[in-house]
Amino acid sequence: MHSSMNMFLTRSFLATLAASLLLFFFQYAPANAQPPYAKWGRLAMQETMQKYPHAQIVDYLHVGRIAKTPTTSEETFKLLLQQGNRRWALLVHIEFENQTERVVNITYEETV
Repeated sequence: MHSSMNMFLTRSFLATLAASLLLFFFQYAPANAQPPYAKWGRLAMQETMQKYPHAQIVDYLHVGRIAKTPTTSEETFKLLLQQGNRRWALLVHIEFENQTERVVNITYEETV
């Protein structure tokens, strides 16, 4: 029992560390080194952490950007989440106005 608890704590710590490093990279990398979707990736992770406060983000992928309407675009990110023994993927879609970058809508889609 003690060994399994240590393994769980180690995995939990590593998952938290990985998510922190992702946020640190996107927040503190020089502006010219950040990809154009970095702002939206930070938002996707922040909103996911609020929506799933007991889960850890263990992986992150920028899926891509599409034009939703003539005036809006949508960035999509795939986050791998873990909570205890459960692990799942979450697609985060962030629709925003092209001119102002005002967020129009954020949707979540759990996948496998």
